Amino acid sequence: MSGNASFHMTDTAIVSIAHVDAPEVVTSAHFDALLAETYERVGGQPGLLESLAGIRERRWWPEGYLFTDAAAAAGAKAIEASGVRIDEIGLLIDTSVSRDRLEPSSAVTVHNTLDLPSWCLNFDLSNACLGFLNALQVAGNMIDSGQINYALIVDGEGSRVLQEKTLERLARPEATMRDLFSEFASLTLGSGGSAAIVGRHSDNPGSHKVVGGIARADTSHHNLCVGSIDEMRTDTKALLDAGLQVSKLGWGDVAERGWLDVDRYIVHQISQVHMSMLCERLGIDPTKVPLTFPLLGNVGPASIPITLSYEVDSLQAGDKVLLMGIGSGINAAVMELIW
Repeated sequence: MSGNASFHMTDTAIVSIAHVDAPEVVTSAHFDALLAETYERVGGQPGLLESLAGIRERRWWPEGYLFTDAAAAAGAKAIEASGVRIDEIGLLIDTSVSRDRLEPSSAVTVHNTLDLPSWCLNFDLSNACLGFLNALQVAGNMIDSGQINYALIVDGEGSRVLQEKTLERLARPEATMRDLFSEFASLTLGSGGSAAIVGRHSDNPGSHKVVGGIARADTSHHNLCVGSIDEMRTDTKALLDAGLQVSKLGWGDVAERGWLDVDRYIVHQISQVHMSMLCERLGIDPTKVPLTFPLLGNVGPASIPITLSYEVDSLQAGDKVLLMGIGSGINAAVMELIW
C-alpha cells in the first residue's frame, strides 16, 4: 500500500518515559450523587460510569493549575530520567488536546518553563487522542534524517472544567435523557501529564527502539465526537463501532508483522466496553493489556504514554510492545517498540 499507510524507523528510540498524576481523586459515585435528581426525573440509571464504562474514579488538577504546568512537570521528569542535557534537545512537541488559549502555542510556555535553548524548535501537534503517537513519528523522522539529536514530547490534560460544566448542565431541570447520553463520554475523561525523550537508539544503550507502525483513517466520522473546553457531545455507540472498524482496517496484515505474539499491548484507555470489544475484534490476549482507565479514566493523548510509564518496571529488555490508539475523527494508529 502506498502513501503513509505504514512507516519504518531506522535508528529512533524512546530514551525515557514519564508521567505525573493529578492529585485530586473524584469518584464516579460522586458524579452519580450530583446527578441523582436528573436520573430520577428522566428515568436514568445511576452507576453506568462504573458498571458499564468500568471507571471508578478519575483525577483533577487543583483549580488554577494549567495544562502547560502538567506538560512541563512531566517533561522535567522525562529529561531527568534520560540524562540528556537541555542543550541537546532540538525539538519540543506539545500534543495536548486540553488548551488554556488559542494562541500562542502551549509549546512555547513549556519551552520557557523548562528553559530549553533558543535552537529548540517547538510547536503543538493536535490530533485528538493520537497526538502523542503522531508526535513520536514526526520526531523519529527528524532524528533518522539527522536534523536533531533529541526530541521532547509532552502532554498535559485536565478534565475538571469540562466535567464541572457538564455536571452543571445535566443537573438543570430541562436536561433530558438524550443530553445524558450525548454528554456521557465527557464524564469518562481524566487528568494527567506525560512526556518522553526520543533519541537515537545507537547513541543510547538501554533505549527502546521504535520499529515502525501503521496508520489508517476514515474521516467520514468527523462529527461523532465534537468537543471544546466547556462541552463535548458524542455519539458513543457510533464512535465505538466506527473506531473498531478503522482499527480492524489497519490490522489486516497483522500476521505478517507478528503483532499477535507480543509481550504488551499499550492501548489508548477509553472504557471497559471499548477494551473488551477491541481485544475481541483484533484477537488480542486481554491478559497482555494493562488497564489504567478504572482509576484514571480516559486521559486523551496522555493515556498511552501514562500507561507505558506505569509498565516500565515490569518490561524486560527485548520485549515487543505495541502502542495502539484511536482518535475521534476517526484515525487509528499502531506503533511497535522493542523494549
